[in-house]
Amino acid sequence: MGGKRGRLTSLPERQKIVLLIDKAVQAGARRTQACDVIELPIRTLQRWVHGDRVLADRRKTALRPAPMNKLSEEERQEILRVCNQPEFANLPPSQIVPILLDRGVYIASESTFYRALKSANQLKHRGRAKAKSKITKPTSFTAQKPNEVWSWDISYCPSRVKGLYYYLYMIMDIYSRKIVGWEVYECESGEYAAQLLERTVWAEKCVKSNVVLHSDNGSPMKSMTMHSKMCDLGIISSRSRPRVSNDNAYSESLFRTVKYWPRWPSEGFESLDAVRLWVKSFTTWYNTEHRHSRIKFVTPEQRHNGGDIEILLRREELYKAQKKHNPLRWSTDTRNWGYIKEVELNPVNKMKAA
Repeated sequence: MGGKRGRLTSLPERQKIVLLIDKAVQAGARRTQACDVIELPIRTLQRWVHGDRVLADRRKTALRPAPMNKLSEEERQEILRVCNQPEFANLPPSQIVPILLDRGVYIASESTFYRALKSANQLKHRGRAKAKSKITKPTSFTAQKPNEVWSWDISYCPSRVKGLYYYLYMIMDIYSRKIVGWEVYECESGEYAAQLLERTVWAEKCVKSNVVLHSDNGSPMKSMTMHSKMCDLGIISSRSRPRVSNDNAYSESLFRTVKYWPRWPSEGFESLDAVRLWVKSFTTWYNTEHRHSRIKFVTPEQRHNGGDIEILLRREELYKAQKKHNPLRWSTDTRNWGYIKEVELNPVNKMKAA
């Protein structure tokens, strides 16, 4: 209480504490025991009381001698004078001090230079280069079931004509890793993106469910058409930080899987219909056959529909049975097939998805 190290106790509070202890003593308690109850050292109580008076804390008004190594005003002014010379005006103390040392001059340490500049309100970016900007942390969302947090992006699909591309739009549920919506167009467009989003929301039956849709800062993502459609459907917008490439890691990982699928045509696609047919085949494989490493090697479709719980439980029971049958094959616990309860998007500054 009053005896916590370094704490300043006001005079009224001290008087109240002393009065309570005196009442306890009058009731038959020992003064030391009364102090122990309120966690106040008896030595502190003795310092507080002088005769019949309770003394105020004198630490604030105490006169303390200046440190022996404190800079004099002349030395402080010398530091400022040197730092403001034209040859040093654009340099930090970490550069100024070594230069002076090479000339056989020592005024003070780098930290002392910094303190002197700070006291004179001159501690700012010194130089013509742009000051290092502060990188803000991304907003994080947590998905605990399907259709809470989606991630989407657009990627190029090459044609057989040099310089001509098709554009693959894909929306992924980060909880299940299922591709919930996709389409291929001949250009990037906010209108096309809005149409795909509307079809996906209706297909997943989550209109007005406050689904979080994360994307980067491309023009289709920021278009007024897309923004208006998100408002109509009750979609919450989440964007990557400007010039930060890894804030949309789920979509980036998905597109890597797309382009490293063994059936990816390295020579390019013959037509728009050919791309759409190929992506349809990939999506079927990815959602229903591909056992995803980040969701304990179940398919996205199984996790999206809740079937992964039973599948993982059966795997765990099988492992335990095998260990019981032949315990020498396992020196530690069996493989962890535990169910993944939640998935985080940019796990910093956590916000639970609605």
